[in-house]
Amino acid sequence: MEAVRNPGTLELHPLCTLFPRLTGAEFEALKADIIANGQREPITVHDGFVLDGGNRYRACIEAGIEPILRDFAGANPVAFVLSANLHRRHLNPGQQAAIVSSAQDWSRAHGAGGDRKSEQSATVHRDSVADRAAQSGASVRTQKMADKVAKADPELAKRVAHGEISLPKALEQLAPRAPAAPVPSDPSIATSPATPMPGPVDVIAPAAAAPAEPELDPFDLVVAENKELEQEKLALQAEIADLNVRIAILTRDDLAAAADEWKLKFEQLSGRNRQLQQTAHDAQTAEKRASDLLAKVRKALGVESNAEILPALSARRAA
Repeated sequence: MEAVRNPGTLELHPLCTLFPRLTGAEFEALKADIIANGQREPITVHDGFVLDGGNRYRACIEAGIEPILRDFAGANPVAFVLSANLHRRHLNPGQQAAIVSSAQDWSRAHGAGGDRKSEQSATVHRDSVADRAAQSGASVRTQKMADKVAKADPELAKRVAHGEISLPKALEQLAPRAPAAPVPSDPSIATSPATPMPGPVDVIAPAAAAPAEPELDPFDLVVAENKELEQEKLALQAEIADLNVRIAILTRDDLAAAADEWKLKFEQLSGRNRQLQQTAHDAQTAEKRASDLLAKVRKALGVESNAEILPALSARRAA
């Protein structure tokens, strides 16, 4: 059931904020469409927050249009939000994986307590990385990386989800590479009792205490970032191709419209020219008839010129 209520005070649900907001020309186009055609799809509200339709909600508020709202009637807000938004937006695999990881963490955080909502929330947990990867559409390795970022720094994971930073770069921020130990320039220093160098045990011990995980291997980070960039490149190429097609269509339509206008003007001018030609022809015909008539009058009066016609007629009337 739809319910419209105090639309100016609603905030976005935490799950809704995981997805990037429309900005610039895209948002203005959405607002213009709502102004011109109305709000086609209701905005879903859950617990007093906008669960789905944050862009539509903001567009309505800025346009001065009362939003059409409906209460969330499902049992699973996480599944609903992911289903409604995850794969219909232009998101790269890193963003999709970060959103799924963040949604999973939110679900777990709000799943304890034993009430009905907690039980519903618990049903959407994806305990397997493979399950989460299947849901996000990313690779298992990319999903592992996203899980690590979301667990360590939820705000950083949200930045990844919004496309503000790539997933590999976010991982680098979490685990920056340790600087290499300085190498002494004088080999004798290594054996000098006054300046002892750390032995092999001293160097290995810290690494053994905190072994590096495969996800943070520098080469793997580079490979993952290259794959993410390649995905973005392909997406941009697809958008450019689509824009080129639209430009071609618009150009063709503009030329067709101009050609129609020119054709109409040509037809109008051609018709006017035909009218003028007919008028000139009629004038020439009338002139010839008048000339023939005057010739007959001159002959009947026995005069040589048109100037003599009136005097001749006056003389005949007087006689």
